[in-house]
Amino acid sequence: MKRIFFTLYLLVAVAFAALSQPRFTSSTEMYSFGQIEWKRPVTAQFVITNTGDSPLVLTEVEPDCACTVVQWTKTPIAPGAKGTVNVTFDAEALGRFQKSVAIHINAEPHLVYLHFNGEVVREIKDFTKTHPYQVGQIRIDKNSIDFPDVQRGEKPVVHIGVVNLSDRPYEPVLMHLPSFLEMEVKPNVLQKGEKGVISLVLNSEKLADLGLTQTSVYLARFSGDKVGEENEIQVSAILLPDFSDMTEAEKANAPAISLSAKEVNLSPVLAKKAKAHQDIIITNTGHAPLQIRKLQIFHPAVGVSLKKKVLQPGESTRLRVTVLKKNIGKTRRHLRLLMITNDPMQPKIEIDIL
Repeated sequence: MKRIFFTLYLLVAVAFAALSQPRFTSSTEMYSFGQIEWKRPVTAQFVITNTGDSPLVLTEVEPDCACTVVQWTKTPIAPGAKGTVNVTFDAEALGRFQKSVAIHINAEPHLVYLHFNGEVVREIKDFTKTHPYQVGQIRIDKNSIDFPDVQRGEKPVVHIGVVNLSDRPYEPVLMHLPSFLEMEVKPNVLQKGEKGVISLVLNSEKLADLGLTQTSVYLARFSGDKVGEENEIQVSAILLPDFSDMTEAEKANAPAISLSAKEVNLSPVLAKKAKAHQDIIITNTGHAPLQIRKLQIFHPAVGVSLKKKVLQPGESTRLRVTVLKKNIGKTRRHLRLLMITNDPMQPKIEIDIL
């Protein structure tokens, strides 16, 4: 009888393991650059979502040529959360191209591919597609910057493409640069119709705390320019705890966070009432105390209350999310919560509020 029960236990465990798997989903499998100029590096960002029910790990990302450099989210991506794969391509020859990036993951299949294509030309005359954002007589290829998740000591780089459409020489400058950002511009001065690149380096050592840091920098359109919404570029970076020194045995005995929901849908209630709330139960399913190190909200309409920040193994607590309808505003931005924990498999958890 004991043998039968043991066999049944193994079958259930295997079935549960088969059901609990990460799943890799990309925002697109093929990114098209369109026309790009020779010897002008360009960057594509693939947004990766874990649509499975256990943490997804991108163990290695390999481009198929030396002309491509990749940066990717190296920390585990929790179920429902997102990561990024940034691909920077520096064309070596003129003409059409199609390239691939191989991504090794801890899901089935263990190897997936992302692709990008375009055409390399000597000169681009129509910049509306390559540089869609206009700031005065300057065009840029992005008006917001989301650095990939970092750990203390890392220095990721993001490039902003700039083109001068004015009749005068233009010197690209970002105003109100915080201490954790370093800027390099090539070339320093752009003639009419000339393109350049602003490179922003994130010095994670100078980030004040774990979690999300948000700021704004401002592109000067001319010497002595002022700051305003029309030349604002929003910048965000998320600093995560570093678990790279943990052994496999330590990870097996680490805390593990489990949430009753990763999404809060209060829209039906707010359609009838001025205020709504929902409770999420947080449980430590691991073997060591779970610490909720940071809990951040990003909108005045959202409020949270958390009963306990430290949970012993097996212990649960309640996170209450409240939304005030009057504070949402006419233009509803993405409402979410960010939680930073000491769970090495899920150090970052994002909760979407609908």
